[in-house]
Amino acid sequence: MDSETTITDEREGLVYSLDEALTTIGFGRFGALALVYAGIGSMAVAMQVMILSFIGPSFRSEWNISSAQESLVTTALFGGMLVGDCLWGIISDNYGRRMGLLSMVVTSLFAFLSFAAPNYTSLLLVRAIVGIGLGGGPVYSTWFLEFMPVHNRGVWMVIFSIFWTAGTIFQDLLAWIIIPRIGWRWLLAISSLPCFATLIFHFFTVESPRFLYLNGKFTDLHDVLTKMATINKIKLSSNIAASDITTTNEESASDLSNSIIKTFSSILSLFSPSLAKTTLVAWALFFGNMFLYYGIILMTSELSSGQSQCGSNVKSLKQVNSSLYKSVFITSLAELPGLLLSAILVDSIGRRLSLVLMYTIAFVLLLPLMFTQHEILVTCLLFGARLCITGTFTIAGVYCPEIYPTSVRTTGLGVANAVGRIGAMICPIVGVGLVSGCHQMAAVASLEVIAVFVGICVLFLAVETKGKRLADTIN
Repeated sequence: MDSETTITDEREGLVYSLDEALTTIGFGRFGALALVYAGIGSMAVAMQVMILSFIGPSFRSEWNISSAQESLVTTALFGGMLVGDCLWGIISDNYGRRMGLLSMVVTSLFAFLSFAAPNYTSLLLVRAIVGIGLGGGPVYSTWFLEFMPVHNRGVWMVIFSIFWTAGTIFQDLLAWIIIPRIGWRWLLAISSLPCFATLIFHFFTVESPRFLYLNGKFTDLHDVLTKMATINKIKLSSNIAASDITTTNEESASDLSNSIIKTFSSILSLFSPSLAKTTLVAWALFFGNMFLYYGIILMTSELSSGQSQCGSNVKSLKQVNSSLYKSVFITSLAELPGLLLSAILVDSIGRRLSLVLMYTIAFVLLLPLMFTQHEILVTCLLFGARLCITGTFTIAGVYCPEIYPTSVRTTGLGVANAVGRIGAMICPIVGVGLVSGCHQMAAVASLEVIAVFVGICVLFLAVETKGKRLADTIN
């Protein structure tokens, strides 16, 4: 039964589902506080992911390493995230969303230690461990999603995505200001501060009501709903009684003593007849989005660096950095209209059609880049392509948590993110290797093929979730 926790008032005989309780409590002040906390976490993750786009040319020059070795640092980060996505997703589904949010302990500590990396090998290792911590990033979106009322859930999830964009733009500005003045190491140190802020605020968070419901922790669920209502100045006694919470779901009680069995069961359930197609769509979406998103970012960096083997004009490191900061900052701004477009489309034409539309536009915009173009046109085309892929990334972040039930939501999302990291690990070959090796047409063609593949998967396999209640158990 989906979200059929009943909340009864013995005096008035009223019975409410968990979804009705969340709808009555509304967004309010509690929702705003949850949005800020989860948003800062998302912002911190975005900054740690984006930072390698800026420090690469600097440590490459300092340690005299090859472009392949430079790209390997990015690959190591995404490799760590692949492991972390699975690890923290499983922890979150078995021990609670708040436990999964503690991934920031790993991120904050090793992100700061990156500052003191004495050589290339140590930086490679430390950034891989940072990636394991960053793999807990999807838990922030799941935690926030499970507090949201159903009727405007899509819009609030798009607003939540603004924090990721803010993180990328803020990181661009920090790099522009810090690296030319005090160096890339200080950028690593300063960029770790939002991670520590998120860790401090963790002590003020509460557990997801859906997780508590699913695991039979009804006293805790009562306390969380009461706290939410108090913060939002809603009186449960007169609107939603919370004196007696019961459930008809006999399988919802959590048994931590069998956590290993439950872990494997959660993973295997992703391939059950009712979820197999869902899992395929989620994997295609995350693989495609990460390949396209980071591929476009790295291609922007490479085309702006002037270090391509095909170019006759070799720039100094200072000229490279100046051109890089400008181009990446301009294309980063594309994420703002991308988010706005997502917010308009996600609850108007639905998740599925929005995704197909944006993949189609991105395909058209990338086509001219198969051939050498003027620098201004290249920036404009990459701006438009990044706008669209930001939109697909945002809508996928709303859609994928919706298609999985609460019992396996963070596991499903975590594994899908892990599959996406494979795309992110491969994309440096496209964004750096092929472009710098005079194979720009092949690089762009790779992006086009992925866009077409994912668009077809969404068009023919995806189901619409607009306006539907979140499922709690596997049917």
